[in-house]
Amino acid sequence: MKLGCCYYPEHWPETDWDNNAAHMREMGLELVRIGEFAWSRMEPQQGQYDWDWLDRAIESLAKGGLKIILGTPTATPPKWLVDSMPDMIAIDEKGNPRKFGSRRQYCFSHMPYRQECARITQIMAMRYGNHDAIMGWQTDNEYGCHDTVLSYSVAAASRFRDWLSNKYDKISALNAAWGNVFWSMEYQSFDAIDLPYLTVTEANPAHVLDYRRFASDEVVSFNKIQTEIIKKYSPDRIIMHNFMGFYTDFDHHKVGADLDIATWDSYPLGFLEMFPFSDEEKEKFARQGHPDIAAFHHDLYRGCSNKWGVMEQQPGPVNWAHHNPAPLDGMVRLWTIEAMAHEADFCSYFRWRQIPFAQEQMHAGLLRPDGVEAQGALEARQAAADIAALRETATLHETATNQNAQNPKAQTIALHFSYEAQWLFETQPQGQSFQYLWLVFEHYSALRRMGLNIDIVSQDDDLEGYAMVIIPSMPIINDDFIAKVKALNVPVMFGPRSGSKTKDFSIPDNLAPGPLQQLIDVKVTRVESMREGLHHFGTSRHGDDFRIDHWIEHVVGTAEVVEQCHNGTAILSRHNNIYYCSAWPDDALLHNMLMDLLKLTDLKPIILPQELRIRRKDGFHYIFNYGCKMIDLGNIHGPWQGGNYIIGQENLASAQIAVIAAD
Repeated sequence: MKLGCCYYPEHWPETDWDNNAAHMREMGLELVRIGEFAWSRMEPQQGQYDWDWLDRAIESLAKGGLKIILGTPTATPPKWLVDSMPDMIAIDEKGNPRKFGSRRQYCFSHMPYRQECARITQIMAMRYGNHDAIMGWQTDNEYGCHDTVLSYSVAAASRFRDWLSNKYDKISALNAAWGNVFWSMEYQSFDAIDLPYLTVTEANPAHVLDYRRFASDEVVSFNKIQTEIIKKYSPDRIIMHNFMGFYTDFDHHKVGADLDIATWDSYPLGFLEMFPFSDEEKEKFARQGHPDIAAFHHDLYRGCSNKWGVMEQQPGPVNWAHHNPAPLDGMVRLWTIEAMAHEADFCSYFRWRQIPFAQEQMHAGLLRPDGVEAQGALEARQAAADIAALRETATLHETATNQNAQNPKAQTIALHFSYEAQWLFETQPQGQSFQYLWLVFEHYSALRRMGLNIDIVSQDDDLEGYAMVIIPSMPIINDDFIAKVKALNVPVMFGPRSGSKTKDFSIPDNLAPGPLQQLIDVKVTRVESMREGLHHFGTSRHGDDFRIDHWIEHVVGTAEVVEQCHNGTAILSRHNNIYYCSAWPDDALLHNMLMDLLKLTDLKPIILPQELRIRRKDGFHYIFNYGCKMIDLGNIHGPWQGGNYIIGQENLASAQIAVIAAD
């Protein structure tokens, strides 16, 4: 894995550029990302270009020995462009236009803006596409950030109608699919269909789901315009985009199909603060980030393209969360090496130097605003030294590793995640506490606490060869996926609300779990979503009490009941290797269910302390202490016992790492 940083030469005096480049290389950085917000400097007036400064910046960085990731500047259209086509502005769900003065104000559906983006991308690719220092391109920046995927503009309405016409062909087919006979919502033509917003009460859920699918497709097609241009004029360079954390407004798998590397922007402390972790977790991990935030996204984005990387790694306090503490000393290094353990191609820190002006002036960089190295820089140096040591060790052990290599999928759990499922449950949650993303995250975290490697997969991925397959919920199941699962002979567990909807957002004729009943005889006859204070209770087959919150289903059928509530309501049903969990399990019950399934595999789970995480890769055990106290690894019965410590030691201090070569 290579290290890099995000750098904005247009923010700093040109006399600093050479020194900055030399400083980066001396620190151990090899890559630098530039250009993604500089359209107004590249083209100050329409058709009047100023490339000289960027030419010199690229030469300065290249002379310093750095490889460059060049960003297309389309996330920040300049004022003259917005003024020339004011209808390019996105419209939010309240009907308000997104004003100039920040970023990402454009609507993905606006065709003249797409043409402008293609124009600037082509000019850049023709000018710099074959430069020796340009190793890759980043398209745009953080698609959808600040809630900008869903636009309710005139342009979006027009393209949505075309999208619907292509999908349904006849308006009668759309009316039938959406159930528009309800509330007299029938349309006589596609041109009569509005976007699903500003309705008196909720819009038709089928209408909303199709709009979400359309909006996602708009991001995919917008991105593809740029990737096709770059492939033509800058061949043999990698193309990437930087996705975000816990962000689901478009299908990242479909965007990733047009990329060489899927990257993401890793801010573990900001994400802990901004998302619905418990107060206890926010207090316990305030300076470390929850132990599974970064890893979850590493494994998610590794599955979105051929390769993956971290484009923006938090190096210190951020500026955008509700509260912005500093990381514990050691955490920047830990996050960096954890990315490598999850097979990242590179890790790039955001940013090189803290800027003293504008919106991000309180966002830390590797350097302070005065140019002095901050704590993040010290840890980047240590991470570079760690990577060098591991490269040398890996070379020495390469032959042995290859001889002893096992099929990595056979040592890995497949965990399914669907962006479409997230849209569906956002549209019709049937209970405020049913949040699909957190259901998936809880399953991921439970598996990580057992020391297991996890691949986060999509519905289209090949499941053959995995040790076990976990599907926290799959509301829409197609026949191809049923056939794929039927061919497996490993444990497969589906979670609540699986098969509960057709592709058109209706209840299946044979009730939930719909097509899944081909594999297991359970039928959902009633569902409950429960408010705080309302629970179902039970005792697991292991004798542990459990409590069901959020969601429970009442099922009938001939499948074996494995777990049930005190009142007899089935929680986990089984037929052969297929399991159906008909409730949102608490931590204890989920742990017990997963442990039982793992007994049917060759995997050997470990019971890790809450603060400790591991990952196994290429004959090495990477161990990470997310806690505030030392952990004695010798007291844990783990597979690393007897191995050779390449980094760290048995008494693993807070915010520190150990890397152990398998014996």
